[in-house]
Amino acid sequence: MGLALLVVIWLITFASTYFFVAKTWWLPVGAADAAGFIDGQFALTFVLMGIIFVAAQLSLGYLAWRYREQPSSPPVDYSHGNMKLELVWTVLTTVLFVGLNLMGSSVWASQRFDQAGAGAVQVEVTGMQFAWYFRYPGPDGRYGGTSVQLMDPSAGGEAAVGLNTSDPAAKDDVVTGTMYLPVDREVDLSLRSVDVIHSFFVPSLRFKQDAVPGLNIHMHFKPTAIGDYEIACAELCGLGHYKMHGMVKVVSQGDFDKWLAAREAEKQ
Repeated sequence: MGLALLVVIWLITFASTYFFVAKTWWLPVGAADAAGFIDGQFALTFVLMGIIFVAAQLSLGYLAWRYREQPSSPPVDYSHGNMKLELVWTVLTTVLFVGLNLMGSSVWASQRFDQAGAGAVQVEVTGMQFAWYFRYPGPDGRYGGTSVQLMDPSAGGEAAVGLNTSDPAAKDDVVTGTMYLPVDREVDLSLRSVDVIHSFFVPSLRFKQDAVPGLNIHMHFKPTAIGDYEIACAELCGLGHYKMHGMVKVVSQGDFDKWLAAREAEKQ
């Protein structure tokens, strides 16, 4: 039985390790400036955790075989703990987790607490059950006022976000259901929710942030590759959570300017 346990444990260990080493299940290709660092952090974490996992499972399999029941086995000797050993692995675990956290905190914090650079594209993201809406301030660079009383999600567009069309600053605001961004240009994102907590998640852009009712949360990032990238809601937000998705279209600066001009012309 001990040998059978050793074989089963080691087979599971090596099989599961293979899927990570071969990257059978892995992140999609990164398309943002922070993707290299974030992917490196993921890889380092998996390597360190993988070494510990494999060592622990190999030891478990060996011990199951080494101390299997035999006719010549001595009486059972129970251990009541080893304070020094417990302190060692607790300290090592703390150092490992705190160290990984500190390594990743710089990029995480810079996206949320540092100011976006001059010339960043402003986009407001509004989450509601069960859709995403995106608003651009237009040539004046100012968002028009919104009101809960004016919101009509069933109407979509400007009515969905409650845009006050009598506000002069709202005249050139563009509201869409698809996010358009220019490549290689920083994006200053403003996240809000009108009902429950949602989570704006774009895997390819390595971007995930909760949208919280009553808060206006700013983040910034820079897309680096032209393409279409899926948006998901990563926070369970109701019965329609499964269908709360959208699309980010990263295009050239010229195509972005044409698209924005066309949307503004439609408002005239």
